[in-house]
Amino acid sequence: MEFSNKDLTCRDCGKTFVFSAGEQEFFSAKGLVNEPKRCPNCRILMRVQRNGEDPARTAEVNCAECGSPTRVPFQPKGYRPVYCSYCFRTKKLEGQSPADTPNDRDVEVATV
Repeated sequence: MEFSNKDLTCRDCGKTFVFSAGEQEFFSAKGLVNEPKRCPNCRILMRVQRNGEDPARTAEVNCAECGSPTRVPFQPKGYRPVYCSYCFRTKKLEGQSPADTPNDRDVEVATV
C-alpha cells in the first residue's frame, strides 16, 4: 500500500499537523485503523496528564534539526540537542546517531 503525507487538524488545539507516510505505515503495521486526532504536542500533554504528572514539567522547544516547535515531557538542560520525533526517527533510519555523537545518552528527544 502506498502512503502519502496528510494534513490533519488537532481536536484540542485546532492546529494543522502532518500525518506522515512513515507514521501511516507504522499505524498500519500495528493494525491501527484510525488516524490520530491530536497533534504530537497535544499527545504528549495528554500522556503526561493521564500519568498523573504535572503538565508544567513539559517544555516547548525548537527542534535542533528542523527548527519546528515541539513539546517534550521534560525540562531540557540546554547542553544536548533536542529533536522532534520526526527528525529523531529520520536520523535513526539513516543509521546515524541523531546528535552525531558516539553516545545515544547525549540526545534529548520528544516522544510522541
